[in-house]
Amino acid sequence: MRVFLIVLDGVGMGALPDAADYGDQGSHTLLHVAEAAGGLKLKHLESLGLGNLLALPGVRPVAGPRGARGRMAERPKGKDSTSGHWEMAGIVLERAFPLYPNGFPAPLLERWSERIGRGWIGNVAASGTEIIERLGAEHQRSGKLIVYTSADSVFQVAAHETTVPIEALYDACRTARGMLTGEHAVGRVIARPFSGAPGGYRRTERRRDFSLEPPAPTVLDRLTERGHVVVTVGKVDQLFAGRGVSDAIHTGNNAEGEEALVSLARSSGEGLVFANLVDFDQQYGHRNDPAGFARALEQFDERLGEILGRLRDDEMCMVTADHGNDPTTPSTDHAREYVPLIVGGRRVRAGADLGTRETFSDIAATLAELFGVTAPQHGTSFLRGVRA
Repeated sequence: MRVFLIVLDGVGMGALPDAADYGDQGSHTLLHVAEAAGGLKLKHLESLGLGNLLALPGVRPVAGPRGARGRMAERPKGKDSTSGHWEMAGIVLERAFPLYPNGFPAPLLERWSERIGRGWIGNVAASGTEIIERLGAEHQRSGKLIVYTSADSVFQVAAHETTVPIEALYDACRTARGMLTGEHAVGRVIARPFSGAPGGYRRTERRRDFSLEPPAPTVLDRLTERGHVVVTVGKVDQLFAGRGVSDAIHTGNNAEGEEALVSLARSSGEGLVFANLVDFDQQYGHRNDPAGFARALEQFDERLGEILGRLRDDEMCMVTADHGNDPTTPSTDHAREYVPLIVGGRRVRAGADLGTRETFSDIAATLAELFGVTAPQHGTSFLRGVRA
């Protein structure tokens, strides 16, 4: 048996009941992207039942969907990639990661600066593209690292690739990760390299995430302990600090990730392929670009058709998301939204309605039942609902 679990980063589908607590009332990433594009062409997701799950311009409900469909609610507080992926693997955080809307404590940054031998500037909550445009020239003159955060629990460090060597940036982030524990245990430290000249700076694809380790065993750990293979694509291994991962395929964008998934589908294998396609979030959601978001969805759908066409009888594909990121709202941050759950494969019960799942951990519970490993503390398996 092999399962492809594909996370479309930021592709939410409607505000959760508590969205107003996060300033996300009215967010609906999929719907608003479809409306802004004048309709989406997603024939493969449509055939699996996406239009039956959600009324979307351009995506029809079909009389006989080939797959199963539902939606999932995020249980932990927050709307972060780390907590979302951990929840899919069976970890539901009881306490949200710390946030720093007013920046990080100066004494903490000074201790970090002493350890890495380099100064810092910034220390504000900001859009990544905006802050490098604002502080990039000063950074290049001084060599000081740009530190910033967002509405999520992240400590982000930006540096121009010709000013600070990429490995020096990664080392600075590793040092920060080692220091950000206890009350300052942010979900992720993120290296944000960029290139170009003032007025034309652009972030490069050598981003790297340094996550906390999950606080308990995940379904990934359980699978590898029992000898199953867990292959990650994109930043997934980084979100789990490498735990429970047999092989990691690092990619810089959706196209590379989609090509890796098609290549894996062409070859034999077993276990779990856990992928994150980051461009929806990083390139289009955070930059309020609904047109780019729509193109990326349509490009993914084309490659999904190739993956589905190559699935063996003992394989299935799950498509979901980790949070929302509505590019049509004034905010450039993640949104607290439901996420889709679309399941395809030759042994998937056609037309199955999985309803609204109470937690992303239902995926972990389903994987545990499917592979016969210890079930997570959280989540309810939907295997009987999808298995034909």
